[in-house]
Amino acid sequence: MIGLVDWREAEGQLKAFVVSDSQEVEAIWAPQPGSQEEFMRCPAEEVCYEGTRGPGKTDALLMDFGQHVGQGWGSEWRGILFRQTFPQLTDVIIKSQKWFPQIWPGAKYNGSDHQWTWPTGETLTFSYGLREKDYWNYHGKSWPWMAFEELTTWPDPAFFLKMFSCVRSSVAGMPRKIRTTTNPYGPGHNWVKMRYELPVAPGELYGPLIEELDEDGEPMPERIAIHGHLDENRILLTADPKYKGKIRAAAKGNKALLAAWMHGSWDIVAGGMFDDVWNPQKHVVPNFKVPSSWTIYRSFDWGSSAPFSVGWWAQSDGTDLTFPDGRCCSTVNGDLFRISEWYGRDCEHNKGVKVSIHEIAKGIIERELLMDIYGRCKPGPADAAIFKRENGTCYADELMKPMLVDGKRRRIYFVSSNSAPGTRKMGWGLMRERFMAVNPIVGHSGPREFPGLFVCAGCTQFRRTVPVLPRKENDLDDVDSATEDHIADEARYTVVFTCWKPGSGRVSGTSS
Repeated sequence: MIGLVDWREAEGQLKAFVVSDSQEVEAIWAPQPGSQEEFMRCPAEEVCYEGTRGPGKTDALLMDFGQHVGQGWGSEWRGILFRQTFPQLTDVIIKSQKWFPQIWPGAKYNGSDHQWTWPTGETLTFSYGLREKDYWNYHGKSWPWMAFEELTTWPDPAFFLKMFSCVRSSVAGMPRKIRTTTNPYGPGHNWVKMRYELPVAPGELYGPLIEELDEDGEPMPERIAIHGHLDENRILLTADPKYKGKIRAAAKGNKALLAAWMHGSWDIVAGGMFDDVWNPQKHVVPNFKVPSSWTIYRSFDWGSSAPFSVGWWAQSDGTDLTFPDGRCCSTVNGDLFRISEWYGRDCEHNKGVKVSIHEIAKGIIERELLMDIYGRCKPGPADAAIFKRENGTCYADELMKPMLVDGKRRRIYFVSSNSAPGTRKMGWGLMRERFMAVNPIVGHSGPREFPGLFVCAGCTQFRRTVPVLPRKENDLDDVDSATEDHIADEARYTVVFTCWKPGSGRVSGTSS
């Protein structure tokens, strides 16, 4: 690490001079006082460097790896730095190409392997991964230093956590480090906020040191957050006094983004639509036999080139529920349970199976016969688009036509989903309320008051797609419709349908 550093302004720039034995040498790079220094000296295994735009997080990240080069570890000191895609790595690669050759003239960058190699054997690789399955590109490999740039761009922590198994080395005494940088905002805002217990207290650099045990009682890597602020980066503000104005211009019209970039605020609406209120330990329940006094609905979101979704829902009348293992669960009148689903998705992400509306109707009837709920299932909401008549054709008519199934004349019915202006956003809000109604309220030990939303364990596609849905970037009250939102739409239809009292002008069964 750098010894005594004297910072001085020279020729319109702020420069660092290392002073020792009455001599001084201009430093090529030195950590600035505050968050940069603390990040590079922090002993915790997992450290998140978060905050505003501009405190120099990327430079500090690169130098955190570099400070261990030439310390005698040789080729055992290996690092890997991740973004979601390789093009996103451009900025960090450019910065490494600016600093590394100056500090270590013998270091070489291989553009084909995206890897720096030092004459003493150390290597730093730039790579990418988005989803949990991408871990298998790295399975069996090891790096004692691993970094993730812009952590909130990952919508969930699955890939990030899976890669922890590769942070290892057989060399005793060598550091093991997991380092991340991020601003608030982005699809991963909520899970990052919860993981590091953000925000850091006002006026502090460090958040709490978080120490947890795994299911076997073994300690997991301790983790901590360090907060950085643009005002600490005197080098940048001296060279570019108008930089704050550029941030304001870039975030114009988006108050949440401005608060994130300018003030490092985690108390904004950002991240996924449901990831901050979804708790699989609370919301996912075992498959069960629906009590005879409950009501069962079906819902439908149409798709051909895109996936279609059919959901079956049981609504409680407040009676107790008994699971197959004998456990008894009290319910609130109006609780919704997603008991089964049929998702028409090809193996390719967000691509439909292109079956006809007639085949879907037949498939629904066949599945209800197998579940022994045909005839008991009430008409629920279907995509309002199928009720529109175009060129004399109406998909809803085709869906609800009588047909022969198992030698008997059978049919199903749906009602149109509520497509009134504002209903879409209202539906997301109601789903959030339903999820929140399941979670315990801090300081409240009594029974639940409002109906919640539960998902049976067998509804794997709901559990895969809905909890991680991102918000729309320019409208945080809505879901990004470019994502795989078909099951969420179908669920939203049901939540609105079961909460809305026709003619009452208000929603029932909610906390609003």
